[in-house]
Amino acid sequence: MVSNQKLFSVGNFDFRLQHLLVIGVLVLSVSISMMIRSTPLSYGFELFEFDPFFNYRATEYILENGTDAYFNWIDEKSWYPFGRNVSETSQVTLHLTAASLYPIFNFGSSVYDFTILLPLVFGSLTAIVIFAFVRVLGGTTAGLFAALIFSVSLPIFTRGLIGWFKSEPLGLFFAFLAMYLFVSGLKFNKGKISFIKLVAAAFFLSLGLSAWGGILFFIMPIVLFYFALPFIKNKDNFIIWAAPSFSISLILFSLMFERTSTFILGYAGLAILLPTIFIIISGIVMKFSNERAKIRNSAIILIAFIASGIGILNSNIVGLPSFRYLNAVNPFLTTQDNLTDSVAEHTTTSLSLSFTFLSVFIIFAVIGIWFIFSRKTINLKIDMRIFAIFTSIIAIYVSSAFVRLELFASVGIIILGSLGLAILSQKIFEQKNQNFTKLIFPAIIIILFIIPVTMPENNTWLNWADFPPSILNGGSAFPQFSSNDWKDAMNWLKGNTPEDAIIASWWDYGYWITTLSERTTIVDNATLIDWQIQKMGYALITNPENSWHILHSDHTTDISTYLGDENVVSFGGELAKDFDSNYLKENGESCKQIFKAEAQNLGVPEQSCNPIAKGMDADYILIYLAGERFYTQDSNIPLYILEGGGDESKKTWFAAISNHQVSKYIQDDNITPTDYYMEKSTLGLLTPFSIFKYVEPNTGRTFDDYYSGFIPIYINDLKLKDPETDPFYLVYASPSFYSQESGPMSTVLIYKINHDYNS
Repeated sequence: MVSNQKLFSVGNFDFRLQHLLVIGVLVLSVSISMMIRSTPLSYGFELFEFDPFFNYRATEYILENGTDAYFNWIDEKSWYPFGRNVSETSQVTLHLTAASLYPIFNFGSSVYDFTILLPLVFGSLTAIVIFAFVRVLGGTTAGLFAALIFSVSLPIFTRGLIGWFKSEPLGLFFAFLAMYLFVSGLKFNKGKISFIKLVAAAFFLSLGLSAWGGILFFIMPIVLFYFALPFIKNKDNFIIWAAPSFSISLILFSLMFERTSTFILGYAGLAILLPTIFIIISGIVMKFSNERAKIRNSAIILIAFIASGIGILNSNIVGLPSFRYLNAVNPFLTTQDNLTDSVAEHTTTSLSLSFTFLSVFIIFAVIGIWFIFSRKTINLKIDMRIFAIFTSIIAIYVSSAFVRLELFASVGIIILGSLGLAILSQKIFEQKNQNFTKLIFPAIIIILFIIPVTMPENNTWLNWADFPPSILNGGSAFPQFSSNDWKDAMNWLKGNTPEDAIIASWWDYGYWITTLSERTTIVDNATLIDWQIQKMGYALITNPENSWHILHSDHTTDISTYLGDENVVSFGGELAKDFDSNYLKENGESCKQIFKAEAQNLGVPEQSCNPIAKGMDADYILIYLAGERFYTQDSNIPLYILEGGGDESKKTWFAAISNHQVSKYIQDDNITPTDYYMEKSTLGLLTPFSIFKYVEPNTGRTFDDYYSGFIPIYINDLKLKDPETDPFYLVYASPSFYSQESGPMSTVLIYKINHDYNS
């Protein structure tokens, strides 16, 4: 064959034309991936979203202070006054990898710029790793198709764009590298080489798990595969030592990091150990069983192990995972936690959204399933078939829980689709006298690849990559809008407030404030202490008098009088258990650290102190508003439509999370604020706009009163501005607020908390 034509030799290796073709396709896949992921560069060279700013800050901390300091770092600028144990609550591998690579590959760039580029590099190079993984499952052609599909996969590249210095790009790179080494080590019984591959697989999987907790979902198919191994390799003693080599190594490597050790010493460790023990026992039993009894005996042992696992879980000996993981296992599981529900990426996946994300590649996956189960497919080993099915089906299944996990659906589609296309290609090109079919087939495949990146016109996959970094549009509802409002506001905070100033805001903006302004925050995107977030929501939605006492009072002052009838003290359920599970306990101080003096003054036991009923000690409160500015034909007074994705769009969640009656603040459309909200709530009064008219959208007629379906129109109205008489007064508004131009508005407002206010 022409593809086997020898081109040249390097030592004992003959470089053939097929190798050149493989390299060409891989270079193409990486190049396409890089081009798509680089699309946001047209807006600016910035970090994306929120979490990358903390990850950048943590990386910089390692470079400036060393790894020992990092592993002992209690970040006092986060979660005031408790602080944050960073190594215990972070993606440690992400920070260590970036800090290790920076001195070698920085090429004169800043740490900030380096962390912007890193996800682009790792995300694109993963195309090569997934090629290697799928190649072991189904051959070189399948691997090449996998690399190509990966490069244009929407759920994957949208969580791996340039500047996306988060968990997924590095986590997926390590996970697919681990999966390649795992299946390669098990597929080919090569003694020491297999052992090295399996140990290396465990190492990289533990690194992936430390980089991203979602890697737990890559362990699930391995667990199921373990249970299947004795039935498909019952004549191979190799698995008796191979599987334990991987499992023990994974457990030991996972103990290197605090966060992964929590997983591995709990439910994840149990999930790995049980099937490993099953393999060992089943292998031993099979040795002493005749051929007819081998399968039966293994089945009996399997039933016993499954029953044991269920019994252990029901006994509560091993703690259950968090709701997010439970929800992935059981997509029908619902939560009554408004805080969890308020996070956009926790939105349940819809069928229409899934089709948008996966598009025509679903067809490839169906072809793959057909051939995998076909008896006529002789070039795909049974163990690789089973592993491919387990990995793909589990990936697709867990993606149904919420939007963020659609990434896993894409993984399943890539595996099934690439195997299907490879087998179909082989069958077509093996046929004789089918020249037209052989000619048209590649054209059809190319067209199918092109469809999702070109159709529909305004919602192509490329459109999903064409939006500015969040720091440039505030995460607003205007995807193409870009401004420096947030950067300007952070620079103002950094240059015009005391270094020890404490900034109150909703948790969405915590990482930006801490990283860019270098100021202390009360809550942030880690969402570590639920009741602290709930209390912040309460402070935003209650009346200014209560809010001032909550925000102004220090963290030793009891402010329960100002928590109202909503019983904020009940936030978090069992307070003692909730509080002790956080950082004060880990520091060996518990509530004594902060509340000892107050307990002595009150003559009460120290353990009775209630952190929820303490002040927040804030100096400033920051809010963010997004909307549109416009003018009527007969007036030069600017009018506004809000609900653009800022705090004005989150007020329903603020009310629900803080146990307020939502209907008191929000109209029946779940969007429009009530008069009570505008006139009595803290956020309503911090909003420098008032409702001018209501518009009936079908006719354009205006009304003074709200009716269902009407849209409120706002005018400028700054209410809190007097440092002498107001509990809060405006000290900064970003440029977008003062602009007179029509179009999107993305404004950051900073109010000083008046410590001299006489309530």
